[in-house]
Amino acid sequence: MLGMDVCEFGGQILELLWLTVCYKDIMGDKEAEKQVHEEDDSDLNYQPPAQKSLEEIQNLDKDDESLNKYKQALLGSGPVVADPSVPNVQVTRLTLVCDQAPGPITMDLTGDLEALKKQNFTMKEGVEYRVKIHFKVNRDIVSGLKYVHLTYRRGLRVDKSVYMVGSYGPRAEEHEFLTPTEEAPKGMIVRGSYHIKSYFTDDDKTDHLSWEWNLQIKKDWDE
Repeated sequence: MLGMDVCEFGGQILELLWLTVCYKDIMGDKEAEKQVHEEDDSDLNYQPPAQKSLEEIQNLDKDDESLNKYKQALLGSGPVVADPSVPNVQVTRLTLVCDQAPGPITMDLTGDLEALKKQNFTMKEGVEYRVKIHFKVNRDIVSGLKYVHLTYRRGLRVDKSVYMVGSYGPRAEEHEFLTPTEEAPKGMIVRGSYHIKSYFTDDDKTDHLSWEWNLQIKKDWDE
């Protein structure tokens, strides 16, 4: 039989999974009308369980081999960054994955983000694409990660997309998240330049990374 601490651990994991699934449905109706950092979560009626540190969870029932394998798969081998000055969540790059693209469409998010604001990425109209985000979790479990981007044209916001990324534990390797397939806009009216403000945040509204970039929708890749 599992002890009470292990049951609490399982309860935390189930709560995180429940939050990840339900949050997307709830926010789908509300996000379009609210700013990124102004969500009203009062209607979730959700009381998160008392949180344990990663070290406490990893030390639960050390002699239970099957539980240890489960914790290893979910949480990794333990803290991988001891330096407290290093952020718990580090977003390293974003890629627009498109099979028809002549080359990779990737932005490095570890460098000069101000320079990124002046860079233009090109996408052919009507193509199917997905957004892939690479990120690291260094020390503690992070709940309800999400990626938000606001799209502007000629100074006016024309779209807002919210992608629930999920809850993750620390590990040495990068995590990656891939959005569902989408289709780029098509037609003479929608061709042109778009300015995008991106945010990588979580349930606690922590701003893990914010950056801006530009996307050109063209009739063809080499136009």
